[in-house]
Amino acid sequence: MAVHSKTEDLETFITVVDCGSFSGAANLLDQQVAKVSRAVSRLENTLQCTLLNRTTRRLELTEEGHTFIKFAREGLNTLYTGEEAIKLLKQAPSGKLRIDAASPFVLHQLTPLIGEFAKHYPHITLDITSHDSIIDLLEHKTDLAIRIGDLKDSNLHARKLGSSKLRIVASPEYIKNNAAIIQIDDLQNHKLIGFSDSPKLNTWPLVKPALFTFSLSASSGETVRQLCIANQGVALLSHFMIGNDLKTGKLVEVLPCAVSSPNNREVVQAVYYKNSAVSSRIVAFLDFIKPRLSL
Repeated sequence: MAVHSKTEDLETFITVVDCGSFSGAANLLDQQVAKVSRAVSRLENTLQCTLLNRTTRRLELTEEGHTFIKFAREGLNTLYTGEEAIKLLKQAPSGKLRIDAASPFVLHQLTPLIGEFAKHYPHITLDITSHDSIIDLLEHKTDLAIRIGDLKDSNLHARKLGSSKLRIVASPEYIKNNAAIIQIDDLQNHKLIGFSDSPKLNTWPLVKPALFTFSLSASSGETVRQLCIANQGVALLSHFMIGNDLKTGKLVEVLPCAVSSPNNREVVQAVYYKNSAVSSRIVAFLDFIKPRLSL
């Protein structure tokens, strides 16, 4: 089997797994279902094992399939990264790139970089949306999403952009007018600001585990930040959205040694489905922003 054919079969296999069906993969790849099925069968014949258990209701990876797909993703991702690097040397990427990220990340990290990016890549048109919850990239026709925290069983390609530490913060005025915060237990006596739509974010990764009652909640991290600045309480927020506030004195950090680090809420990743039509734009955007982020 030719190298190009092997690559196509690997991509088809991964797409089938990601979509959960041959028909879904065929629709995404704009191919006939029979062609998709033949690609997977060729791969299984080459490996001399069954990768997918096929039933009338659903597809499931076999034990061999679970083992193989990890290496298939890593191998293709490396190959595509090399291909795109060569393409970028030859020609400037162009077209629309749809990006999604939580509103604080858009406001505090992406927005300051857009002007410079446009100068470097004038032929790329950015379409930026903000969702504080995780969205389905295919459903929302999104090419690239920036996500904070570990990815749980994700079928997406991921590229780590860095880590952003969590900090317990409040405004100077709030600190001045309320009881001192010297140890973790002192937080029980303060107004804490939490997240209404993401209860898991209200479990703070502290060196001494504690359960808190939140006096105020908001669905957006940016709203939580603004409430802190407005002297409404204490919150746990990522450094990427409060770094400038700490520098200017709008917010101050309390109990800097109380947060356990590293933890599963620190990593910042870019996630995307492989699509050759937009991949050069994705690579250009990520290569541009990564060294310029203030995480």
